Amino acid sequence: MDFTQWSQLALICVLGAMSPGPSLAVILRNSVSGGRTQGIMSGIGHGLGITFYAVIAIAGLVAMFKNIPHFFTIAQITGSFFLIWIGLKMIISALSQKQNEEEIEHTRVTGKQGFIEGFLIAFLNPKIAAWLFALFSQFVEANATITEQIVLVSTVGGIDASWYCFVALLASSGGLVESLKRNAKRIDIGMGILLILLAAGMLLRAFNLFI
Repeated sequence: MDFTQWSQLALICVLGAMSPGPSLAVILRNSVSGGRTQGIMSGIGHGLGITFYAVIAIAGLVAMFKNIPHFFTIAQITGSFFLIWIGLKMIISALSQKQNEEEIEHTRVTGKQGFIEGFLIAFLNPKIAAWLFALFSQFVEANATITEQIVLVSTVGGIDASWYCFVALLASSGGLVESLKRNAKRIDIGMGILLILLAAGMLLRAFNLFI
């Protein structure tokens, strides 16, 4: 995997992490109600949950690439369509949702509890597993070395944890929550469009290889 491919992977990971959803809600709640440390612990826990699924996704894909003929190309094409579908879903959801001001519960959360909640919100979300399988289908190869696999896993888990720790820092300082609420629709629409463009480029590349 060259630097260009890694950059594409990193950008998609950033888009996925930044998209508002249940994970962001948990990190914000823990950051606002429990303070900076609890929020950061939640972010680290979430990153480890993502890393767990990333290891499983890569190991599974490498095994299937080696044992199933043409599975690599099929997985790339299917994964690209899935990423495009996710992008469309983000846009449609953003356009159809009503502005909803949710109250954040000011309940004290310990650092340990914040870590566990952050991990479980990722670990218990099957959509994350499907997302990672679709994502890695574009970048993992049958002959991928252990070093390349570690780079992929570290990129996904590191970006996810870094983003949510950054969110925790900003949220515990005040001001971010309301800003995210006001711009949630714009964020989802922008992320969805960019994700569709990236996935379309990958799909075109996969079709060219297939032909």
